[in-house]
Amino acid sequence: MATHLHFDCFSGISGDMILGALVDAGLPFKDLVRGLALLRIDGFRLTRKRVERGALTATKVDVLIEKGFRAPLTLAQIGRILLKSGLPPVVKERSQAVFDVLAAAEGKAHGVEPARVHFHEVGVIDSFVDVVGGVLGWHLMGVQRVTASAINVGSGTLTSAHGSLPVPGPAVAALAVGLPIYAEGPQRELATPTGVALLRTLATEFGRLPSMRVGRVGYGAGTADPAQWPNVLRVFVGEAVAVAGLMEAIVELQTNIDDLNPQVYETVFDRVFAAGAVDATLAPITMKKGRPGNMLSVLAPQEKVEAVLAVLFADTTALGVRAHEVQRRVLPRRFISVQVHGQDVRIKLADLRPGQSKAAPEYEDCKRIAEQSGRPVKDILAEALSAYQQQARIGKKGKGRK
Repeated sequence: MATHLHFDCFSGISGDMILGALVDAGLPFKDLVRGLALLRIDGFRLTRKRVERGALTATKVDVLIEKGFRAPLTLAQIGRILLKSGLPPVVKERSQAVFDVLAAAEGKAHGVEPARVHFHEVGVIDSFVDVVGGVLGWHLMGVQRVTASAINVGSGTLTSAHGSLPVPGPAVAALAVGLPIYAEGPQRELATPTGVALLRTLATEFGRLPSMRVGRVGYGAGTADPAQWPNVLRVFVGEAVAVAGLMEAIVELQTNIDDLNPQVYETVFDRVFAAGAVDATLAPITMKKGRPGNMLSVLAPQEKVEAVLAVLFADTTALGVRAHEVQRRVLPRRFISVQVHGQDVRIKLADLRPGQSKAAPEYEDCKRIAEQSGRPVKDILAEALSAYQQQARIGKKGKGRK
């Protein structure tokens, strides 16, 4: 069975929280220290300790700087250190990918090209070690699937090298594009650029905790210890569970119509979906006395039935609607984003079993890009699917090199 790692980011995420959570979940600390020694740089050491954060006990991993390396590192310097290191190739590649993502986000936030970015908050050696250590931990634990919850980014303001900034800061905001985020708890920064960049690079799915057979749970502490708030990152480590789809109850609403202007159906569909319907279809039928008509069918959760019925009665000529509960089996679904012409396109993925899924670009995203670029929407759909397939191949290639 594939090893599955799920990040529960209810109090945000940072590099040191990732290290602490992985160690707490069973990553041998000595192996982490030994692996980071392959960086072949001096002046830092790793420490760990048990701490209390709110009502939770967690592991705190710190990178202590003993000499030098206090100036920001450039992207080029980071690349040279990684290249000369004795780290496994997949760790080098993924670590470089994290810093490339960070450079792109910082560049977007401050209006400069990624190659010209000078790291500040994430450039000093401790954050450099956090990034490489997080990727190394993923590799040492043999993780094959990484998922994550929505990210609690915090609120309020933060102090940076650029002065006072709103939470989330510009870099985290750029990194969060396409990801589910929210704000809850104390007014402070909870998600750092380092943590979000690591998550964005390693995780392939974001959402609720998926089906898994949990073997270990780990808690990694953040540096801050706000009152009455457990500032920790929780991780679940276990085995992916094959899911053939979940059975759920839903209500099917049907009505036969033969006297409605066909142009009206577009508005009807828009409004039933806005009312909470999950699907709607229109099929031609032959009614009594040979009259041609249409059967309008709508699927809606039980709690949305009344709202959908209100639309059907108000916006169509229907005098009655048949309603009956049906069972449907639904494959687990999730979204990831790919870049097409510099814009995000959501890809809907439906899991058949661990490691196998169906993929389809979101039509509305592709339609928007097609309208802006003047290109056929079918070409944008094909490019989005190709971008996803290439991204998936790179992910499998990286995992195969572990």
